[in-house]
Amino acid sequence: MMAHAAAGGGDRHPEDRPADAAQPVNPLQRLIAGRLQERGWSYGEVARRSGLARSTVYTLATTRNLVRPPRPATINGLAKGLDVPVSAVRTAAADSTGMHYYDEPPADPRQDDPGDQERELLIASIDELSAEDRRHVAALVESLRNRPAPPADR
Repeated sequence: MMAHAAAGGGDRHPEDRPADAAQPVNPLQRLIAGRLQERGWSYGEVARRSGLARSTVYTLATTRNLVRPPRPATINGLAKGLDVPVSAVRTAAADSTGMHYYDEPPADPRQDDPGDQERELLIASIDELSAEDRRHVAALVESLRNRPAPPADR
């Protein structure tokens, strides 16, 4: 597909860091931009961590209308490079092409709410846990749901 760019620590291309003015418009763009911002990474750093070409990471981060989801090896590499579950990248990539894994839309479709991103990450991550770990997570969630409400500020 694309030749691998030389791996290196610094930004070698002016477009190696996302432009602040460009707003990501699809879920995969939002996922990539969010992780770059959270971690202070460049496209080159994600490429180095993932084993993908920097140009591949850049293309996925800047392509507004994906025609088809990336290949499984690219999704796996991008997940590794972004340090997120593979299922999170797979879902974002599918959503970016108009495919959806869920039958019902979320109750509150606001895209810029950080809580929604956390929710999506939790949902995507659950498949990667062992049955025992899922029981622990379920017990934690249940205990958080059943705790008393904090007192209202006066």
